[in-house]
Amino acid sequence: MSEIYEAFGFGNAICANGAMLYDLKNQAILEQWLISIESQFAITKALREAIPPVSFAVEINGTFHREKIYIPRWDAGLDNTGVDVAEDAMTAPALKILARCSHGEFSSDEMLEIATKALDGIASVTHSNPTDSLLEIAALGVSKGETLAKIAGRLNIAAEDVVSFGDNPNDFSMLRWAARSWALSDGHPDGPKNSKFVADPHHQDGVAMIIEQLLALPE
Repeated sequence: MSEIYEAFGFGNAICANGAMLYDLKNQAILEQWLISIESQFAITKALREAIPPVSFAVEINGTFHREKIYIPRWDAGLDNTGVDVAEDAMTAPALKILARCSHGEFSSDEMLEIATKALDGIASVTHSNPTDSLLEIAALGVSKGETLAKIAGRLNIAAEDVVSFGDNPNDFSMLRWAARSWALSDGHPDGPKNSKFVADPHHQDGVAMIIEQLLALPE
């Protein structure tokens, strides 16, 4: 969150697809909704059966552990060695599990369709890039929309007073909940099905244009 902090430096941020509430000003974790050790093992077992080429990485206590066969989407410099199997690192509740087909055997959309059924009643699963082969898994019931609704409720803020933007399935729950929500037109094709409105592409400053409209004062 360092770049977000440098841009704003105030307020709280919902991170990890809803699994964390973070205090930007004090750079501190306020709350987390974690995946139990038991659920972590259930997740990997179910997906190994449903998607045989899958490999895993897990975020636990601020650390990142990946299987040796898991090819990171980017080099975060957090785990350059890897473990033989992710289960070896599952020794505490986890913020997030990543499931990847490192050689593109399935697309993210294909993986999501399979995993949604395989993890029914076990965990929440989504993705943030339709051109990649990567799933993001959180504790059951955790999503951006669920956490946003929870935090807004604590502040007596209704869905009618919330504006949201999103471009991929990990945003859809948030887009559905907020009364004023925009899917980016260059995002996932299912975005408009989950939002109230559609904004111009990100490279055409679609988000900024909507914000300027919302903040415009009558002359």
